Amino acid sequence: MASTGGLKRRAELQSSPNHALSHLMSPGFPAWARAATIPAHEPEAAFLAGAGLALLQGVVTEASSWQGVWLQRLALRAAAASARAAGRREDEPGLRDAFYLRGAGDDPGPAGRLLVLWRRLAGHSPGLDDARVRAAAADLSLPLDEALGSAVAQARALAGGARPAVFAAAEAAAVCARLRPDAEILGLWLADVVLARRLRWPVAAPLLAAVALQGEFRLGPQGRRVRLADPAWPHLCCAGYAQAAAQACDLAGELSRRAAALEGVAPRLRARGAAVVVEALLANDAVAASSRLAGMSDRGLRRLFERLVALRAARELTGRPSFRLYGL
Repeated sequence: MASTGGLKRRAELQSSPNHALSHLMSPGFPAWARAATIPAHEPEAAFLAGAGLALLQGVVTEASSWQGVWLQRLALRAAAASARAAGRREDEPGLRDAFYLRGAGDDPGPAGRLLVLWRRLAGHSPGLDDARVRAAAADLSLPLDEALGSAVAQARALAGGARPAVFAAAEAAAVCARLRPDAEILGLWLADVVLARRLRWPVAAPLLAAVALQGEFRLGPQGRRVRLADPAWPHLCCAGYAQAAAQACDLAGELSRRAAALEGVAPRLRARGAAVVVEALLANDAVAASSRLAGMSDRGLRRLFERLVALRAARELTGRPSFRLYGL
């Protein structure tokens, strides 16, 4: 969770007569860079991937007030796609419940661990050190054998090499799938890390899995599903990053508007601890109504959330009368 310092600094900026909320807003994604369908040829897919990632660069490197919730929403999307690919029934709300409503120290279960996997990636510096790899393998219940170790070693080499970012990411995923056919999700995780390293992003963003694991993401006249180790995978990987970049920019635009609304009403909130709650909503996918924030009572926190919902500065995410979760 972010500290109150960021909110205080933004409040100081907003008190300036020259200040505008434009620094919160993400630019729109242009139509020319958005592919309605998978491009038929790899060079076209590569061009769109490069254009989309260049547009996404500003969102990743700007470190806006809402970057935390943006990255965690991307992680949630990747986890939901991973759960479907693994034959599980949990959707985004189910995964969110498994993560946020568990007891302190409780195992979130197999589906919840998929969300943990992608949240470990989101917002952290892109690295492939042994501890991170072991944690990722454990989240997926994958034994770290010699084949998986070799796949990770080759991903490290690709991350530090000279190949274009998207093709290095595609190769990292393909190598993992060739050496360990049961590790497709880990291959996509490696691809996002390699991409972030090659682009010199300060943080990694979950991008590829949410697109590549969709059932309708196919290539060719028969609509066959391309596996990571197939020869056509680099083509599809380029198309995947093109679509993922567009979706991530769209989400950034939506969240920047919601963040502007929340920060706009923040000075009107009189509840003690309101600044901490605003920071929590900007930094997290969801905040439970039962959270112990800034020493507020459950009743006081619920009343503050209800006021934010009434002001259209936050949303209740579950539709339930109890065990409620709130977010942008």
